[in-house]
Amino acid sequence: MTSEHPRHLAATLRRRDWLISAWPWRALAYLVTTVPVAGVLTVGLLVIGAPLLAAANALRQHGRPPEIPLMLFLAVGSLTLVALAPLASVPVAAVERWRIGLVDGRPLPASPWPGLVARYRSAASWREVAYLFWLGGAVPVAYWTFLVLVLLDLGMVTSPWLAGAADPVVIWRPIESTGQAVPYAIVGVLLIPVLCYAAGLLAAAQAAVARWALASPVDAAALREVARSRTRLVGAYEAERRRIERDLHDGAQPRLTSLTLQLGLARLDVPEDSPAARPLAVAHDQARGLMAMLRQLVHGIRPQSLTDLGLAGAVREVADASPVPVAVHADVDGDLPEIVETTAYFVVSEALGNVARHSGATRAEVRLTRAGGDLVVEVSDDGHGGADPARGTGLTGLADRVAAADGRLLLASPPGGPTLVRVELPCRR
Repeated sequence: MTSEHPRHLAATLRRRDWLISAWPWRALAYLVTTVPVAGVLTVGLLVIGAPLLAAANALRQHGRPPEIPLMLFLAVGSLTLVALAPLASVPVAAVERWRIGLVDGRPLPASPWPGLVARYRSAASWREVAYLFWLGGAVPVAYWTFLVLVLLDLGMVTSPWLAGAADPVVIWRPIESTGQAVPYAIVGVLLIPVLCYAAGLLAAAQAAVARWALASPVDAAALREVARSRTRLVGAYEAERRRIERDLHDGAQPRLTSLTLQLGLARLDVPEDSPAARPLAVAHDQARGLMAMLRQLVHGIRPQSLTDLGLAGAVREVADASPVPVAVHADVDGDLPEIVETTAYFVVSEALGNVARHSGATRAEVRLTRAGGDLVVEVSDDGHGGADPARGTGLTGLADRVAAADGRLLLASPPGGPTLVRVELPCRR
């Protein structure tokens, strides 16, 4: 199973069919479900923020700090807020990681519980705390601003029906007749798609902040570099590849060529009605086919499908052959160096093989993208995770192959999943 559809809201906003797709409804669902979460956090912040504002106002008006009981309340409240924030952020972060799936299909693994003491010392924990304050402070302001714009547009659209009432409709100026309201209604209708895109942008921006704040444990801590000793491996890999090519070219290929010629000459000497004619023809055809295959191996040692279909097509062929449903997103326009194409192909092949054998996944995804001067290959699955290069799952050998192309392999596979294999290959020629 293959797919070319973007997996997150920010990418879909650039598509011409965005308004008639399911993404506006997904953005609306994300915004609506934000309201109760942000509302609870806003109330909690106001419990502390209102006394702080009162104290600041008293200091501004009277030139002296507020009474001792209020100061004591503010101190205790602030300390309590700081003490409970890393713990309160745990359920909120879990809900937000689940909700972001409404507008972003990329995996966002949960952060494992590091322990009570480590929770207060972890930078990831305090990023989640910062996200709580952002969700309870900045998000409501943006939502109220957007709601005012929606209500204003709604008033413009309905103004022809409201203009006949006793009191005039007021938008920018009083509207007393239907004729005066019609231009406003037309502008209001034309602004509806603009508001839809604005809602999408608002949801995409909020999701981007959530991904930055909540995905950092995966991107920084759980991801670890598997490739090591890159310079030595590059030299060893290239030397071995050249040796194999030389042995095939100078040893096996001449002998196979001679065998093919001998079989061809034998076919000429054997009558068509002889019992040996058919087996000899079959053997000759097989030798010729083996010659073509060996020639392809000698000229690059790469799969034939890469030559015939290119990287994207060869990866789709591997995905279609996988027993686990695989969605492929390929955006690799332009030529790639041969070693990069070959390495990327074997990365996908080996990673999908690991998914089928070890992960227990029900689906997997492959992404091929260009990021600056690099080809980025990502293979993710929804399996049980826990992949470890030390357990002989083929990841170490895969990392060696990537290192030979001057790239690096990164792995995120927390217990319980999901698993993400990311390979970055420089495309310098």
